[in-house]
Amino acid sequence: MTAAPSPDCARFVWLSPDELRARLYEALDIYVQAMGYPPGTAEQRAPMWLSHMLRPDWRSIGALTSEGALIGIAYGYRGASGQWWHEQVRQGINQWSGLDVPSEWLDDYFELTELHVRPENQGRGIGEDLLRRLLDGLAVRHVLLSTPEGTSKAWGLYRKAGFVDVLRDYRFSGDPRPFAVLGRTLPL
Repeated sequence: MTAAPSPDCARFVWLSPDELRARLYEALDIYVQAMGYPPGTAEQRAPMWLSHMLRPDWRSIGALTSEGALIGIAYGYRGASGQWWHEQVRQGINQWSGLDVPSEWLDDYFELTELHVRPENQGRGIGEDLLRRLLDGLAVRHVLLSTPEGTSKAWGLYRKAGFVDVLRDYRFSGDPRPFAVLGRTLPL
């Protein structure tokens, strides 16, 4: 973890479901910008983000400027059989490896669902701080995430944090880009 927040970030705050609901469209704007999605994506994703808040062990952290503007957001929850992402990853791993899904990845894990920093604030340690703070103290063996394939600041962050390939070049329904599923044991 970095010693102090980036000059762009005055503080990190844990966000309760009510607090994230109040800032949902601010957080979704960061998501849309960071992922390069069209503006209408926020409206489509809002119900999903709200439903995620009901999942076991859901937690969220935000990075704020000194004026209180949200410039980074991260959240996740305990992954489980029957959840859409879990089932997509299980299917992808089975197809990719030809083997059953290794239990060490999908039996006891935290799904790092979203981690985004406004593009103009990226590359300054905010994403790494969000990652480390979000994952600190979790009572699971692994963390899993998906990220678009290709060179990006996110890839650099995840590799630096020790994430390894679990599944590559996977296409989730609803997004034409290939994604990688990365994982690592906890604690970081």
